[in-house]
Amino acid sequence: MTAPYLIAPLGEAHDRTNFNCGVAALDRYLRTQAGQDIRRHIANCFVAGPAGSNDVAGYYTLSAASITLGDLRDDVVRRLPRYPVVPAARIGRLAIDQRHQGQGLGAAMLFDASERALRSDAAIFAILVDAKDDQAAAFYRHHGFAPFKSRPLTLYLPAGTAKKL
Repeated sequence: MTAPYLIAPLGEAHDRTNFNCGVAALDRYLRTQAGQDIRRHIANCFVAGPAGSNDVAGYYTLSAASITLGDLRDDVVRRLPRYPVVPAARIGRLAIDQRHQGQGLGAAMLFDASERALRSDAAIFAILVDAKDDQAAAFYRHHGFAPFKSRPLTLYLPAGTAKKL
């Protein structure tokens, strides 16, 4: 990353008006729905911004989730208890403003989200992501995530692997 960024929970002081990642749905979510999801305890939203600024250079959401064993590869399932689902943390959205893309901020935010999920008092087996498209899925695969058997745009990273990273 070329500029020093700070990552913090989304707050009233953050200026979301000029955020533009190139995906209208992700821009709209940050501007209009992220605050509601935080208040309703649906998802927490974390933003990155240049040090000393209220501008939002990127954001991600983090929430609780679960994985049905049928979504995982057989070699992974063999090592798990026979519960119908295992706990997970979901990175529901991750977006970087176009002015800040290509500087490593996406990887830094992915790392920050993983760290927050692993520090939680709630136990998790994995971290989930929902990729918007094949390009986003490739980004997550590059960082060690594996796709679900039947849903290639939903990927997971086992918590044990995330701890090693």
